[in-house]
Amino acid sequence: MASFSSYHLIFIFSLLLTYCSAEDPWWSFCNANKKIDNTQISSNIDNILPQLVSQASTRGYTYLSSGSSNDRVYGLAQCRGDVLNTEECSTCIKEASTQIQKLCPNQADARILYEFCFLRYDTHDFAGELDTSNGLIYWNVENVTGDPAAFAKVLGELTDKVVDEALVRLTMDRKNRIGYAKGETKLTTFTTLYSLVQCTRDLSKSACSQCLATAIANYDGFCKDKKGCRAVYSSCFVRYELYPIAYPVNSINSTQNVYSRHLLHP
Repeated sequence: MASFSSYHLIFIFSLLLTYCSAEDPWWSFCNANKKIDNTQISSNIDNILPQLVSQASTRGYTYLSSGSSNDRVYGLAQCRGDVLNTEECSTCIKEASTQIQKLCPNQADARILYEFCFLRYDTHDFAGELDTSNGLIYWNVENVTGDPAAFAKVLGELTDKVVDEALVRLTMDRKNRIGYAKGETKLTTFTTLYSLVQCTRDLSKSACSQCLATAIANYDGFCKDKKGCRAVYSSCFVRYELYPIAYPVNSINSTQNVYSRHLLHP
């Protein structure tokens, strides 16, 4: 299990306030306990990244491997469910493949999550494995106005709805299963609450459900009464905001909001 110190340096000061941009990665993880210890692993990473970009850009998701024996590298790339077959998906995966090697140049286990895509590689075959060992949570520094209890009730109902829909979509055939759902509900005439969730497509319905439950539990711990929150892990992420977050998004909404963040680990 990776320790706190294995996170990339950009997250060491985890409680600093930050302005979030759609162009910045939400989260990255470089496993300091898994170094690239031979040239063959490095070569396999170099081989697998363009394949991940090519296949995920056209299919929205792929899981594949490169190499053999102990040097084999496994990779997963996935676009968010609402940007499939779009230029945004392709652009995001390409950027992720470039940045992951810059952030984790010496690690054989690396992950990077952007708003619209996720990319990961490892020398361990992680397909289908639930992973909430490390992650990150952001919360809006501003509290909701009005009745916090009423807001919490509406948020809970909307979250349950989108989770149920995402789980249903994981039971579809392999071509159409996306493990993603979004939803919205009116709080007042002028205020709407938006929510979305997603699991990686390699997960079973049960594993996805466990991951989302773990992520959502952070709402009470870090995001109680907050205007917005997102909790991200390797296997899933959840988010709610008081501005539209489904594609296409207006990045101005994110940059006008200030968030605090905290590393999530066992």
